[in-house]
Amino acid sequence: MDQPVYKRVLLKLSGEALTGKHSFGIDYETVNKIAREIKEVVEMGTELGVVVGGGNIFRGAEAHARGMERASADYMGMLATVINSLALQSVLERMDVCTRVQSAIEMKEVAEPYIHRRAIRHLEKGRVVIFAAGTGNPYFTTDTAASLRAMEIKADVIMKATKVDGVYDKDPVHNHDATKFDRISYTDVLTRDLKVMDATAISLCRDNQLRIVVFNLQGEGNIKKVICGQAVGTTVGN
Repeated sequence: MDQPVYKRVLLKLSGEALTGKHSFGIDYETVNKIAREIKEVVEMGTELGVVVGGGNIFRGAEAHARGMERASADYMGMLATVINSLALQSVLERMDVCTRVQSAIEMKEVAEPYIHRRAIRHLEKGRVVIFAAGTGNPYFTTDTAASLRAMEIKADVIMKATKVDGVYDKDPVHNHDATKFDRISYTDVLTRDLKVMDATAISLCRDNQLRIVVFNLQGEGNIKKVICGQAVGTTVGN
């Protein structure tokens, strides 16, 4: 039987990962699949925190490019992550997975405020903690929020779920000759500008020696495979 090699994990989901085959919104078949995999790894004893993006609903950077004031656009993007977090929580709770949503922007009617020690206590009790609203500050992405929360909860690894099966030297969607890396250093990601996560997030992980595994969320059972140490996706480290 597979055994987890990571005790505490931060799973980073993009908002786009929740759209499934659609281009916008939340595809509940996809959310159910993600929730089933989360349930399986939690039952193995893995402590799991989740950061969800909001790009399937609203992208602050795109709104800013179209003329919206940047801080306002970013706050709207943060609110979109809360919607996604509540959707994931609802599905997980329906599967009897005890879940808490902690928001960096206070909205006590729908989520707990983010409190570092409370988050760790939830994890220790086997609850999934979904961190919503990014860092609570404009100009920071949910990638940076994932890196920050992972370090605060002392996660063993960040699992970055994407629509491709790892890190490539160029965009594999538009370049059929793209080469996949099984392993790559933080410095190479930054110098090659590979867009694994934003530069701030990668730098935080590098400075704190926090490993990142980039993998394809659409692969069946990939969350469990990564947690059990199987060779899936690309590992970013030293």
